[in-house]
Amino acid sequence: MSKLISIDPGKSKSGLVLADINKKKICEAIVLKSELLEDYVKNLNTVEEISKIIIGNGTTSKEIRKKLDFFKKEIIFVEEKNTTYRSKARYFELFPISGLKFLIPREIFILNKNLDAISALIILEDYYKMNFKLNQTIDLKTWLK
Repeated sequence: MSKLISIDPGKSKSGLVLADINKKKICEAIVLKSELLEDYVKNLNTVEEISKIIIGNGTTSKEIRKKLDFFKKEIIFVEEKNTTYRSKARYFELFPISGLKFLIPREIFILNKNLDAISALIILEDYYKMNFKLNQTIDLKTWLK
């Protein structure tokens, strides 16, 4: 059981990543409406054997925890201070700017809808104190809302 979920909870939308801790890889990443989070995690848990869930302790984390009562394994709350701010810098680590794009302000390239999933990634990386690699099949620029 090496797979786990990291969640950046929010009022209207939440970021979620599914990671393989042994391979240090992100298998799946998504931003979804917070009201759909419970069903999404339930479905994911039937397909994958999830060993634990890591949740950022910020906005709506207690409400999200209540929705995840069905998950009988370990649920951990971790500090998520400044993860949204830090996700902008991490975005450019994941998607470096090259060529003439350097002349354009960096903020134009950030898709804010993706920042919640990147925040979930940062929560995971902070907890394990290491960076995770992205699975090659993940296209972070088209995460769902």
